[in-house]
Amino acid sequence: MNILSGIGIAVGLWGIFWLGDKISSWLFDFARPQVNAIYGMKSGESPWLLSALMLLLIGPAEEIYWRGYVQQTLSQRWGANAGFAATTLLYAAVHAGSLNFMLIMAALVAGIVWGTLYRFFPDRFSAIILSHALWDAAVFIWFPI
Repeated sequence: MNILSGIGIAVGLWGIFWLGDKISSWLFDFARPQVNAIYGMKSGESPWLLSALMLLLIGPAEEIYWRGYVQQTLSQRWGANAGFAATTLLYAAVHAGSLNFMLIMAALVAGIVWGTLYRFFPDRFSAIILSHALWDAAVFIWFPI
């Protein structure tokens, strides 16, 4: 069940990003160049290596840290809703150093999705981890938007 849920979450989030890309490109002249800059970071790298890193290391590690540690800790300290909100904002804020508005907004949207799922379904943490790993590889390597 967690495997199917993880796949479904990743597919749904990819769809949200696909739609968001179309809307943001229509609304903002800077959107597509900033998205292209994000994809430019992988230029010259092996797609096999990047996929493996995203599936086995980056996606799982981010979820274990952000939801499994930060959100859980802040939720215990300040309550579930405040812990979720603070973690989501922190997750987006760490991307601010890129000075890429679209990357920051992408982190905010993804953080809201994964944080909400963890907030209400912590027992499905493995599905959330799987969804992050699959989404990373899908959106950046397999099916870029």
